[in-house]
Amino acid sequence: HLTILMLKAGFRTDYVPDAIAATVVPDRMGPYLRQQLRWARSTFRDTLLALRLLPGLDHYITLDVIGQNLGPLLLALAVLTGVLQVALTATVPLWTVMMIASMTMIRCAVAAVRARQLRFLAFSLHTPINLFFLLPMKAYALCT
Repeated sequence: HLTILMLKAGFRTDYVPDAIAATVVPDRMGPYLRQQLRWARSTFRDTLLALRLLPGLDHYITLDVIGQNLGPLLLALAVLTGVLQVALTATVPLWTVMMIASMTMIRCAVAAVRARQLRFLAFSLHTPINLFFLLPMKAYALCT
């Protein structure tokens, strides 16, 4: 949100890989999910603000804004097709598993390349939390 406000005001922003920032990180699931709900609502709201700015922004920011919104939609579609496959055919949805793994690795690889730190590949371990908690919460955030 702050980046969009700065760009809207005519300022320039830069990525600084060695910058240090501090944040309060919830240590229990309830506060973590409430934080993620606030952030998801903010992402959806900020996307509306950013739409008219996108043509003039850096390509990475444009890609990030699109990914922040299309990523959860594609992930939800993959999960729904997998659940339907299990329900209708009683077979393992290999295509869905491969799609989710691919999406996870692409997102983590983009972060690792952008930050120039391989440790971002470990974010793929966050996938079960994303699938079972954050994805439904983002759908709720979009509706509210």
